[in-house]
Amino acid sequence: MDKRVLIPTDYSKNALNAIRYALDLYKNLTCDFYFLNAFHASGYSVDSLLVVEPGERYYEAAKLKSHKGMERLMEVLRLHPKNDKHTFHTVCTLNSLLIAVEEVLKAKDIDIIVMGTKGITNSSNTILGTNTVGIMEKITTCPVVAVPANFSFSPPKEIVFPTDYKTPFRRKELQYMFEIAKMYHSSIRVLHIEKEAKLDTGQENNKALIADMMEGIDHSFQTLTKISVSQGIEAFIESRKSDMIAFLNRKHRFFSSILSKPLIKEIGYDSSIPILVLKDNSKN
Repeated sequence: MDKRVLIPTDYSKNALNAIRYALDLYKNLTCDFYFLNAFHASGYSVDSLLVVEPGERYYEAAKLKSHKGMERLMEVLRLHPKNDKHTFHTVCTLNSLLIAVEEVLKAKDIDIIVMGTKGITNSSNTILGTNTVGIMEKITTCPVVAVPANFSFSPPKEIVFPTDYKTPFRRKELQYMFEIAKMYHSSIRVLHIEKEAKLDTGQENNKALIADMMEGIDHSFQTLTKISVSQGIEAFIESRKSDMIAFLNRKHRFFSSILSKPLIKEIGYDSSIPILVLKDNSKN
């Protein structure tokens, strides 16, 4: 069960916290960790038609700043308890974060992305940073874990998985949630916010399908009624002190409505627990 883990960093405290969370989450697995800093040249927008070239003053200054930041990060990580199962790699590149992430995913066959919910440039009243939301929405080849700034790692005892049961589940889509649950003997709570009076036949079949998939994992099915999706998720997490929430990212499906920025703001738990965004991560 070896892993290749990509961790974007802007050298902020939130990014460092996400790194520490990833190291602890996978402490018992053999892992290659790729730390990525996507830097920008001063005066050049990533969307600009103007291209700064290696050797130019602004490029070299930005590159130097990026590499020095990475050197400081490696010094900090050397203070973390050494784990012979873990190997570190660094990538510094002039690019937008999204494009840089996509390039590393292809080049290094990454299994999962772990990142902070906010970075240096995100305002304090933003629940999820724009970079984090962009990666969650647009990266479709591997799962993403978003870690809150002040969240300290503890073995996840309970994972909440909201669903509307409207589409069949595929085991490969849910495998990372199942892996974490098995690693830590976590319970999975499948949460349905009921809008209709009862599940239709298709929904009942999909519920039975996920139940079959979770054989050997402690799990239960929970239903809330007469409450909005956002309020239901918030209330459920707060009442149970859950450790992680997992969403399945399928275009135009349940996850899309959850991740919309107004609804993220409505959820209101201020990203108090890590968010696992599941994807169809089968290798082509």
